[in-house]
Amino acid sequence: MAKELPTIAANIKKYRDKLGISQDKLSKMAGVTLHTIAKIETGSTPDPRIETLRKIANALGVGVDDLIHK
Repeated sequence: MAKELPTIAANIKKYRDKLGISQDKLSKMAGVTLHTIAKIETGSTPDPRIETLRKIANALGVGVDDLIHK
């Protein structure tokens, strides 16, 4: 059975898909590495730093709260 992704991972993917952008594009928009985005989205980094989340949220046009909560 597949492990459920952390809420943050699922939300980042959801908002990224909604914008129709790749992980690579998001990483450039947010000013973080592609490796960081990939690790967060796969759940390898379940609790990213708040500063990283802030950058990702800004790039996606959402609030940090939108990434943290279901």
